[in-house]
Amino acid sequence: MTIKLLFAGIAVQCLIVGAGVMLAPTSVAQNANALRSAESFQSISDKQARSVALFEEAGKVIQHPRCVNCHPATERPLQGMSMHPHQPPVFRGDGGMGLVGMQCNTCHSEKNTPVIGQADTLKSIPGNPAWHLAPIEMAWEGKTLAQICEQLKDPARNGDKTMAEMVEHMAHDELVGWGWHPGDGREPVPGTQEEFGKIIQAWVDAGAACPSG
Repeated sequence: MTIKLLFAGIAVQCLIVGAGVMLAPTSVAQNANALRSAESFQSISDKQARSVALFEEAGKVIQHPRCVNCHPATERPLQGMSMHPHQPPVFRGDGGMGLVGMQCNTCHSEKNTPVIGQADTLKSIPGNPAWHLAPIEMAWEGKTLAQICEQLKDPARNGDKTMAEMVEHMAHDELVGWGWHPGDGREPVPGTQEEFGKIIQAWVDAGAACPSG
């Protein structure tokens, strides 16, 4: 039998087992893969502090393995939540599309592809019409959130984008959006692309300040 209680505003599910009680903080589990709304940061009156807080929230997406795996610091993409080197071994190649004879679209089609017969190890192959690595100038692997923040504001390291174009890229680019729909067997990045885009816009509107460190 289960019952739900409320302690200090946190929903707790109680599982009654024999004479014992097991507590599970259901709201924590439900919110583990969520993003705060951009509007919720308006309570921070200091504009720079608000901007930093917004980017730190965006960092839940930016530094998630789903995103970092495609922004490696080497010529080789990463895989999985452990961010291990891609298997089989593949390399960046021209335009981040892979080397001749082993390009990304050799295995990655225009959409996620279910895999039959390997359910315990591989449930789907990622796919997107624009599947490719980010340019080496946009590498995020091994960088702090502060370093990534400064990189995103630098046209020489962000694909020659203005801040308005960066917001558009984050909010609407389909390959960025794949992170929220990565296929069966993969953890999506937190929140939704719409929420993420609003956070990035609010960060820019508040001055695009970066965290320290």
